[in-house]
Amino acid sequence: MAAAVHKLLHPHSHSHSKSKDDSSKSDHLSHERQDSGLERIRADEKHSLAQWQSNQQPLNPDQIESDSKRVGQSSQVLRQEDFELVKTLGTGTFARVWLARLRDVKKQDANKVFALKILRKVDVIRLKQVEHVRNERNVLAAVAGHPFITTLVASFQDHDSLYMLLDYCPGGEVFSYLRRARRFNEPTSQFYAAEIVLILEFLHEQEGVAYRDLKPENILIDAEGHLKLVDFGFAKKVENRETYTLCGTPEYLAPEVIRNTGHGTAVDWWAFGILVYEFLVGQPPFWDQNPMKIYEQIVEGRVRFPSAMSPDARDLISGLCTVDTSKRLGNIKGGASTVKNHAWFRDIDWDALYNRKVNGPIVPHLRGPADTRNFDDYEPENADREPYSKELQEKWDGYFQDF
Repeated sequence: MAAAVHKLLHPHSHSHSKSKDDSSKSDHLSHERQDSGLERIRADEKHSLAQWQSNQQPLNPDQIESDSKRVGQSSQVLRQEDFELVKTLGTGTFARVWLARLRDVKKQDANKVFALKILRKVDVIRLKQVEHVRNERNVLAAVAGHPFITTLVASFQDHDSLYMLLDYCPGGEVFSYLRRARRFNEPTSQFYAAEIVLILEFLHEQEGVAYRDLKPENILIDAEGHLKLVDFGFAKKVENRETYTLCGTPEYLAPEVIRNTGHGTAVDWWAFGILVYEFLVGQPPFWDQNPMKIYEQIVEGRVRFPSAMSPDARDLISGLCTVDTSKRLGNIKGGASTVKNHAWFRDIDWDALYNRKVNGPIVPHLRGPADTRNFDDYEPENADREPYSKELQEKWDGYFQDF
């Protein structure tokens, strides 16, 4: 038996009669078989991507993590060249998001598009974002399948870049609609606010995740007029612990983040109060040209309401924008249900909303699945990029193995 195993593991060790030519031929054949096997797997993965539907029936919150679907998995075979990069949808300091179309697929699948987020390893390392990028990938993989969170379909990497393949939301940012409309009316604000409550309830109570960057620019509208929360770069699994990283957008920061006294998921309920205010009024309650002045206003925590705002909306925002986290709505006993049961949401059917049975108030006009009219134009990428050196690779590639 041992001899048989040895022969399997070292097929050439006793075959002195075999020439070197035979040996190199068999190595070549073995590599060819391996390559054709990988190509087959790659073709299968691309076929699965072409079949994938983003608007399928939502999973129940407790099914999402236990679901065995392959969405959100790391792919060992996908490559950038499997996608045609059509147009830049957005840029950040170390990432660029592209509208991407699958290459070399059947004719009927040619219209299948995704948002492909490309992160340069050199930039991620230089800007000390390694931990944030890892958090983003792992959180998105864990929540793939929620009806109002962008779906991480797959992730992969090559020598110098990391890739996150996401569902494409052709409606663009809520921020753009809000700026055009100046402010949303009460029913529109309630609808979108309610979808965000369902997102926060799931992230906090199911996943123990603080999102930490809630603002209109990070909320997209899908083809059917529902919200999708994107950009999980600051999201972190905190559970019941506190964390101390200063991150977020000045107008939306909670007082405990500014004071650096330690924060948890309660920061999202504060930001949610700011968001509801911005939906209804058209600008956040705390604002100044000087960020330090914004921070002073936030820590003081006095929200001034316009006279036209309904008493229920004022009461909700006051409860959410409470400096004392132990009294903040959403963070008190009962969690998200205390927000869902608030009078301002009395007309919301939460089950129907979660299952996308209620029509969105803003349905984007689209010419097709690859329509990009709701996104701005961006400058082309700078061709002069610092190379990802062998030294960087040896030091950092282990951190990116999740991709």
